[in-house]
Parts: sequence; C-alpha cells; structure tokens
Amino acid sequence: MSLFSLWRQRDAKLTATWPVVVAVFAMALLAALGNLLIPESSALHVSTYTVTLLGKYLCYAMLALAVDVIWGYCGILSLGHGVFFALGGYAMGMYLMRQIGERGVYGNALLPDFMVFLNWKELPWYWLGMDQFWFALLMVILIPGGLAFLFGWLAFRSRVTGVYLSIMTQALTYAFMLSFFRNEMGFGGNNGLTDFKDMLGFSLQADTTRVVLLLLSAVLLIVALWSSQAILRSRFGKVIIAIRDGEARARFLGYQTERYKVWLFVYSAVVAAVAGALYVPQVGIINPGEFAPINSIEIVIWVAIGGRGTLAGAVIGALLVNYAKTRFTALLPEAWLFALGGLFVLVTLFLPKGLVGLSSKFRMTARKLSSYSSGQRSES
Repeated sequence: MSLFSLWRQRDAKLTATWPVVVAVFAMALLAALGNLLIPESSALHVSTYTVTLLGKYLCYAMLALAVDVIWGYCGILSLGHGVFFALGGYAMGMYLMRQIGERGVYGNALLPDFMVFLNWKELPWYWLGMDQFWFALLMVILIPGGLAFLFGWLAFRSRVTGVYLSIMTQALTYAFMLSFFRNEMGFGGNNGLTDFKDMLGFSLQADTTRVVLLLLSAVLLIVALWSSQAILRSRFGKVIIAIRDGEARARFLGYQTERYKVWLFVYSAVVAAVAGALYVPQVGIINPGEFAPINSIEIVIWVAIGGRGTLAGAVIGALLVNYAKTRFTALLPEAWLFALGGLFVLVTLFLPKGLVGLSSKFRMTARKLSSYSSGQRSES
C-alpha cells in the first residue's frame, strides 16, 4: 500500500472542522453582541467576565490544536508545549509592561515597577524594542519558533523518539519554569508581569477592548484550524502521516523524515505562542506558573478527551474541559484533578477516539437499527 493510500484512509477525519468553525464564530459573535448591545439590566446581557472567560477558552483551544497537530498526526507526544505558550505570553507581557510608562507605582517611564523595586539601574538589552507592537509580535513568533527549531533539530537528528522525547520536553518546561522564577532573569520572578494598562492606546479594562480580543481570538483560532487542515491535506501532510505510521519505511523510501518533523514542530510551537500572546492581555498576568509541567500534561488530556488526530476534537476537548474546570473548581476545587484524571481514564477505556468518536458510534448504531428494521419488514 502506498503512502498516499494510507493517507486517504484518514482523510475523512479532516473534513469535519466546519461545524466547529461555525460554532466558534457564532459563540464569539453572540457574546460580543450580548455584551455591547444588550443592557446590563436584561437577562440576555453577557457580562465582561464571561467575555474574558470565553476568550481564555479560545486561547486554550488554539494551544490544544497545536499539540494535536504534532501528536495526533506526527506521533510526537510533546509534554512541553506550555513553554511555547508561556514564551509567547511573556513577549506580549513585556510589550504591555512597556506601555505602562509613568503610570506605574514608582512613576519610572523606562523601568517596570519590579525592576525599580529590585534596584535595577537600566533596562536589560533583551527588553529593548519591546515598546513597539510590531517588534513584540515578531518576538512572539521568533523566540518560540527558534527554540522549537533548535530543540527539534537536535532531538530529531539524534533520532530521539517515544517516551524519551516526551521526557525531554517535560524537562525543558521544568527548566524554563525554574529559570523564570529567578528575579535576576529580569521577568518579574515569582510575580511575573502584571498591572497592564492598555494596548495600542486602548484600555484593557474597556468592554470594547475585551470584545475585540475575544473576536480576534476566534478569528485566529479559525485561521489556525484551516491552516493546519491545509498543511495536513498537502503533500507535506501526507508524508507527516506516513512518518507517524512507519518512519523507518518513509526513510527507506527516501524522505528525510527529520526535516519534516522539525518544521511541523516549529509550526506547532508558533501556533502555541500566538495563543499565549492572545491569552495575556485577556487574563492580565503572565508568571512562571504557566511553565509548570502539569499545564503541558493537561493540554494532552484535553486533546485525548476531544479526540486525538482530528483537529476539531482538540478544539472541542479544550473548550469542554476548561468550562467543566471553571464550574467544578467553584464547587469542589480540591477534587478537580481527581475528576479530570477519572474523566481521562474513562475516555481512554471507552472512547479511544475521544468525544468526536461518539458521532461515528451513533451513526453505526443507527445504521444497525435501520438494517434490523428493514430485515424485520422484509420477513413480515
């Protein structure tokens, strides 16, 4: 069987993204209209808190999509994508800190408050240029993308695979977390970056800014979904899936599999970083806790629950699990991790294809019932 025949068998999994696109766009649009046009006295009014919460969920969905691309289609289980998400967030946080200027607690136009508090005399070189929005956006892409390229190039050329690669990615995120906790790194230490005022001159506390960020999150999630679908449907994507199903065979046929894996890893890291950059202005803080290894493990659980290797499933899993987390932690915060673990075990045992696999199960059951009814009528 050729590589392209193998890919065609799985092409159907890439065709069900449009319902998710419609649902995401409709949800964001209705929330925006409900917040801006409906008065607060109405029961249909959508609060700013809900708008912010939805924006955060959409950023998580983009992060889950990034993990699904590399895990579901290339078979690389990354337990360190929280690093790229946090680095994108820190790049945006540095821009937002520079926008505070003299409005900080210490009134220093050049140095952020935490640097004044720590008695820093001048701005570190790696903060230069971060007062420009275009430069910050460039760093959101270049820093995580460069790190992913370096890590992937070293790991894939050395043919590190499987559990060893997963452990390395987990060690990477742990190392970053410990580094960013240090005050001398110049990123705010334990407290991180916070107290943001505005973005491009617009107040981050204004309802209109929150709504624009929500809509922007929805649009970029849809763009990421479609671009991922286009990549995986291309010749490049066919080779990626062939590498997942039989890397030795793909290499034997003449493909330099390391190059394909490195570039997909970089693409996945950039998508995660963009999600982090959108996340920070909406939640108002970025700190080393975002590097925590457990965060990266949770992302994998979102993808597994939604449906690995389906794109749409990753988005659905991230949205549903994080909504459940919000509700559950309000009632029983100490029991959430047990509930998440139990849900993961149940899905693994009874729904190996995730929640997206439920639709195919329903179709099979309906087809069997229809066939049984037709048989009964013909016998009578």
